[in-house]
Amino acid sequence: MFFVDTMEFEGLGNRGYLAGGPDAAVVIDPPRDIDQVIAAAARRGVRIAFVAETHVHNDYVTGGLELARITGAQYLVPAGAYVSFARTPVADGDTVTVDEGLALRAIATPGHTPHHTSYVLTEGGRGVAAFTGGSLLIGTVGRPDLVEPRLTEQLARAQHASAHRLVDELDDEVPVLPTHGFGSFCSSSQAEGDATTIGKERSTNEALTLDVDTFVARMLAGLDDVPAYYAHMGPANAAGPPPLDLTPPRPADAEEIAARLAAGEWVVDLRSRMAFAEGHVAGSYNFEGEGKLATYLAWLIPWGKPVTLLADTPEQIARAQRELARVGIDRPAAAATGDPGGWIRPGEQLASFPRARFADLAQVRERGEGTVVLDVRRDSERAGGFIDGSVHIPIHELRGRIDEVPDGVVWVHCAGGMRAAIAASLLAAAGRDVVAVDDAFDAAAEAGLALAGPEDGGAGPEGGGGVIA
Repeated sequence: MFFVDTMEFEGLGNRGYLAGGPDAAVVIDPPRDIDQVIAAAARRGVRIAFVAETHVHNDYVTGGLELARITGAQYLVPAGAYVSFARTPVADGDTVTVDEGLALRAIATPGHTPHHTSYVLTEGGRGVAAFTGGSLLIGTVGRPDLVEPRLTEQLARAQHASAHRLVDELDDEVPVLPTHGFGSFCSSSQAEGDATTIGKERSTNEALTLDVDTFVARMLAGLDDVPAYYAHMGPANAAGPPPLDLTPPRPADAEEIAARLAAGEWVVDLRSRMAFAEGHVAGSYNFEGEGKLATYLAWLIPWGKPVTLLADTPEQIARAQRELARVGIDRPAAAATGDPGGWIRPGEQLASFPRARFADLAQVRERGEGTVVLDVRRDSERAGGFIDGSVHIPIHELRGRIDEVPDGVVWVHCAGGMRAAIAASLLAAAGRDVVAVDDAFDAAAEAGLALAGPEDGGAGPEGGGGVIA
């Protein structure tokens, strides 16, 4: 009998897997924080005999090298990957024995990267699980544009061929177990559903239902923005990430917090957007610990900038520290917890700003009050419709484009509220008067706000529009 345990990493939208038999197992695409992988193997009572990477990852720092070192496992890395450490190179068709009657076979599936490799777990020679990494995902495939712009179309065509190879070689009932596709920007589109099989993908995945030219054209037209920190993940993984240190950061008092802000460092408040709006350290930024903390903080922060974390509890700091380490933000400079009143010096006041709904914005507009509406969604989201006359600056560009936001009170919104809270904190730290719209975008039309589409020539900073009267 075999088992497959899924390890979820919701903040990054990825999964890793522990699979094996009664005595030994293989880990596929492990996270940076390997303690949870070791604990999972201990619960199963199995030895980790192999650690396997499907590719050199672009969206997170792997724990594979350290996991292999600690456990003594063989570290399987695609032979075509250029890395700076000793590993067991894996080529198409290579097979290793995981446990009695249980083997792992490599299948070259280029597309997400040139060297991408999928792995098929076989029991008695029959495929029972396909670990497809960034190749065949749930209803989509991994994006092909993260390696080199000149290779993008070539890799997109390779993705089409790799998807076809997988379904040609595997039975319909074989589960497809991808690493990406659950919120990761490594996916060319987001997965619909939580599980799939070769048979289901054969009938629904565009890589398998469309001819190659149509598929490539659609994929390339639909690619979204690439998080800036991705540029640092591949090199870190190829060099071999250092061991992880999750010991608590040193505590900071109000004087140190003020000094770090004065030095231009980032002070990040992990509390809920509601709590932050009610009262926060002036100049601090709000990245909710329960949201996509690692993705958006790593995307927006100047790489290497020291970070001080603020939170309600030490447990929140610990969770955030773990999440950030997965994207290479290893050691917070300092941290503080408890009552935010203790984070400011005597005589200082906590800053605040209002929150609102789209219905509130509609009422302000009806009264004829001049208001700046700032849309911080991505281009692909705005393409589906936007508030007429709104300014558009995607959240990941806002820090460098705040000067483009017209004068006046800025009502900032996204699709649900989390990114609007980040944007509001950036604007407030820059001295702007803000209102954070904490609402689902669907509520804008319901509130009576006029919506426009791309064909209407929507306004933005470059178009001279953006003020709603």
